[in-house]
Amino acid sequence: METRRRFILLTALTLLTLQACEQKQSAAPAFDVTDATITQLQEALKDGRVTSRALVDQYLARIEKHDPALKSIISLNPKAREEADRLDRERAEGKVRGPLHGIPIAIKDNIDFAGGLATTAGSLALTKNVPAKDAPVVRKLIDSGAIILAKANLSEWANIRSSHSSSGWSAVGGLARNPYDPTRSACGSSSGSGTAVAAGFAPAAVGTETDGSVTCPSAINALAGLKPTVGLVSRTGIVPISHVQDTAGPMARTVADVAALLGGMAGSDPADAATKEADAHRADYSQSLKADALKDARIGVLRFHTGYSPPTDEVFETALEALRKQGAELVDIPKFDFGNLEDLEHLCLLAELKANLNAYLAGTPPEVKSRTLADVIAFNRAEPRELEFFGQDLFERAEATAGLADPEYVKARASATQMAGPNGIGRLLRENNVVALVAPTTGPAWTIDLVNGDHYSGSSTTLPAVAGYPHLTVPMGEVSGLPVGLSFIGPAWSEPLLISLGYAYEQATHARKPPPAPR
Repeated sequence: METRRRFILLTALTLLTLQACEQKQSAAPAFDVTDATITQLQEALKDGRVTSRALVDQYLARIEKHDPALKSIISLNPKAREEADRLDRERAEGKVRGPLHGIPIAIKDNIDFAGGLATTAGSLALTKNVPAKDAPVVRKLIDSGAIILAKANLSEWANIRSSHSSSGWSAVGGLARNPYDPTRSACGSSSGSGTAVAAGFAPAAVGTETDGSVTCPSAINALAGLKPTVGLVSRTGIVPISHVQDTAGPMARTVADVAALLGGMAGSDPADAATKEADAHRADYSQSLKADALKDARIGVLRFHTGYSPPTDEVFETALEALRKQGAELVDIPKFDFGNLEDLEHLCLLAELKANLNAYLAGTPPEVKSRTLADVIAFNRAEPRELEFFGQDLFERAEATAGLADPEYVKARASATQMAGPNGIGRLLRENNVVALVAPTTGPAWTIDLVNGDHYSGSSTTLPAVAGYPHLTVPMGEVSGLPVGLSFIGPAWSEPLLISLGYAYEQATHARKPPPAPR
């Protein structure tokens, strides 16, 4: 009898203890994903404070509640929860693939994902462009454990349809807005990627850049963003503009998160000849996260890339002082003769757009009826929603180009690449004996104007874009509550160096501030 009473008492005590634990767990606040970094998410996953399934649920809930006002997302992966459950099971079994395991991310909607979602590039002409296989960069991320949560809105056709476009607008996704001030631009063309991460709809995203399309929206949304060396990341399965300048790149809240995402993206692809050296240059970028990397670093200051706005210049001077305090030796570079670089770039991009886009469209599913650039131009003329706010003059000029064998194009491309690369960034580094260059990325976000299009004051993106060299932007501060970024630019394959310099600056300043809570 005494034994039975003891058993009953122990059972009751056990039940009370379990009930108390359950009440404590239910009373504990849910892990808040709003401004969490990949590093923080991984720590919470490791400690059992959250699951990947719970992360997906929270991000989807935030998208449902807040994205209708920001329009950063075009489509959601219907299998995201299923993928999260699978990765949670792997974690429970002791298998963790790396820093991206179980982390939901967004990808720009010009990148193929074989999850039953169309790759639209924002165009109604591609709403039936459902790929049969992932772009290699997406497959690498999935193999690294990332969960493709959503496809992000973008400036339609990566912002090369009209010379009077409004960045962030696409006929499919509407107008992506800046979460710091929804009356202002999110920049482009990776507008939705920048907005989604800044607004807490994903901890990181993949954008693409031809000239400024990763770095500008990153800077304007207070993110770290990296345009890699062209050839470090595969472009197969990405709606193209230029086989010379295009690249995908990571966008996140911190340099450490950019490093983690880049590690999952980089690598050679037999179908993309530009990436033949990628495996040789790919690194463990987490090893570059050194808080003392600025000590004794000799860095060139691109004074000719100031003047976007007086307040931006003031923030830039504060950033330079922070670099000095961390031990950097700064060398002013007041002048650089661009010559006709921007004109040459423009000529080249139009010729490359026609050739590259025709090749991409020819390989789309039969359901896609626009098989050439000329077909897309005709589609747009017949579809009022496409030309509601601006035209397609750049498309029409691209269609009139004479091809990649045209001597004018061949000469222009050779001149532009030499001017921006060996005779541009290369010369500036060499003649000033510096390891990297810094400049403001661009000014603060401009007001949205669907009548006249974008009216921004310039950027530091063109030299590294045309050269094919890496360009990292890191939050630098704010102008009247609007973020601005600090650019670190280096020679080809210098991603580890730029990440180390950007990380040291970030850790010394912690300049990033999250956007206001959405109403």
